[in-house]
Formats: sequence, C-alpha cells, structure tokens
Amino acid sequence: MDSLGPRIKALRLEVNLNKAALARRVGVSDVTISYWESGAIKQIGHERLVALAQALECPLSRLIEGDDGGQATPLYLDRQAPAPWLAPTAKAILIPFELVPSQEWEGECYLVTPAPDNTFDFLQAGDLVAIAPTGIFRQPGLYIVDMEGTLGVRRVTQDNNGELRFEGERKEDAGYHGPDSRLVAKLIARWCSTPL
Repeated sequence: MDSLGPRIKALRLEVNLNKAALARRVGVSDVTISYWESGAIKQIGHERLVALAQALECPLSRLIEGDDGGQATPLYLDRQAPAPWLAPTAKAILIPFELVPSQEWEGECYLVTPAPDNTFDFLQAGDLVAIAPTGIFRQPGLYIVDMEGTLGVRRVTQDNNGELRFEGERKEDAGYHGPDSRLVAKLIARWCSTPL
C-alpha cells in the first residue's frame, strides 16, 4: 500500500487540479495541500478527508486504500446476524494509521454502511464506517454488538470491576453486558457530517 500523501497528489493530477484549486475545494490553504502530499502532515480529520475525496472526485475508499486493482465496496450492515464481513466475498481494506491515530487495533478492517431500512444507534443512513472485527474490549468507544442474534451499535466502557457497560443513544438503554451479548467489531472511523 502506498502512503496517503503520494495518493492525494496522484488523484489531484488525475483530475487535473493544481494545489490552489484543490485547496479551495477542500477549504484549506494550498500550503496544507503541500504538507498533506509530502507527508509532513499525517493526520487528516474525518470531515476534511470526506471533503478531499469529494474534491478529488473519487470514492472515499479509493482515497483511503488506493487503487490496488480492485476496490472494496462498503458492506451493508443489517440488524440480523451474521456480520457482513464474515461473508467469503467481503474484502478487507488497509487504513493508514495517520487517518485514525487515536485508535488502536490490529488486523483487518472493513468498510460498512447501514443497509437500507435498517437503523442503528450512533449511525445514520449513508454513514460510512471502518470497523475492525474483534470479540474483545480494546478501549472505550463504539462497538458493533451481537445481542441474541441482532446486531446493534453501542458505546462500550468498562467499570472499575472490569465489567463492560453498554450505552445506546438514549440513557435508558444503558446497561451491563449480558450473557447472550458479545462484541463483534469496533468502529475505527466514521465519515459523515457529525463526529463520533
């Protein structure tokens, strides 16, 4: 996988934009574009990343993973288990660390989006999320949880006794990890108009 900086430059040249024109489209200075392309600035916020993909007229997945001969398409996250990344046709992606420096994970990541007519706490229709499959608690954050065969998104924390605590968007949904509930993935990044 090539690094993000050279990929930004290649995509910019592909759509025939100079740095100043790209900067205007994204809402940053042309110096910032230079820093991104050179790798001097490695951390790009989610909103800027989405704006950058739009300005470069490419899917976000292409900006993130590059053009390696086959594009990963987002998997549809349905409320009914099993998880879509378990399908044999699911394609993992590599996310450059500089895009999500606050997250710690190992292994594969997948792009997912809520399936049509499916609603999830913390996700809106059209959101694109990068998830890392995991059955263990890694750090506080949003996780996809299998709750008796139904997939949902919960904010997961750990209390002083080591017990996992789950919280939905509504406070009355908060509670402890039940025996028939299990973590199946951690949300690493989300691209939309509102932050995680």
